[in-house]
Amino acid sequence: MAIIIKTKDEIQLMREGGKILAEILRKLAEFSKIGISTMDINNYAEKLMKEYQVKPSFKDFHGYPASLCASVNEEVVHSIPSPQKILKDGDILTLDCGVIYKGFHTDSAVTVLIGKVPKKVKEFVFVVKKALYETISQIKDGVNLNVIGDTVQKLVEEKHGFSVVKELTGHGIGRQLHEDPFIVNYKERSPGPILKEGMTIAIEPIVAMGSGKIRTLKDSWTIVTQDKLPACQWEHTIVVTKTGAEILT
Repeated sequence: MAIIIKTKDEIQLMREGGKILAEILRKLAEFSKIGISTMDINNYAEKLMKEYQVKPSFKDFHGYPASLCASVNEEVVHSIPSPQKILKDGDILTLDCGVIYKGFHTDSAVTVLIGKVPKKVKEFVFVVKKALYETISQIKDGVNLNVIGDTVQKLVEEKHGFSVVKELTGHGIGRQLHEDPFIVNYKERSPGPILKEGMTIAIEPIVAMGSGKIRTLKDSWTIVTQDKLPACQWEHTIVVTKTGAEILT
């Protein structure tokens, strides 16, 4: 496993890129309303990327055709934006986006509530967001990587009865969108590698309200829950520090 420790200058570039990505996602979340298509959101994302002089991480990555993933309700990840997919009252929308700034990637995802969302679904989205931040609070130089999966699984499965989607993971990030290590959202038998100061990783709890079993649609990208119950993703790119973790996005 070739885990890359970033220099201070490289981390600063990722910090600058991450700040831009956070602003883009904030604007996309505000833009996402009833009656808007997911392709409208993608087009706005591309407009913002040009304004901020960053490039999309996702477009053409292994052939992916869009600049962001826009997953609605039972869609888990990698949903291709479409002009036919119109947001409606009660939807939940996960916007997963990455940008390249001066040669370095950052990656982040937010879940947006569209209109009046059922209380149990709203609570589900909140729990997954809480899992992300509780996990980040456990990270610092010298702890094992498995603290991430252990923290996520305890909160979303043991405490709240939801299901980690075990096939989907977080990852290292930097000059490449996906670097070592890959990061599961459940506890493994092995404690995993030791987190070191200067490591940059994308942490992304990906959780389903139901069984967590998934399938891929005919477009070869969109992953959905088999039971058609909602799924949710939250994500930040972080850098490991001596005493904790700094959120870059």
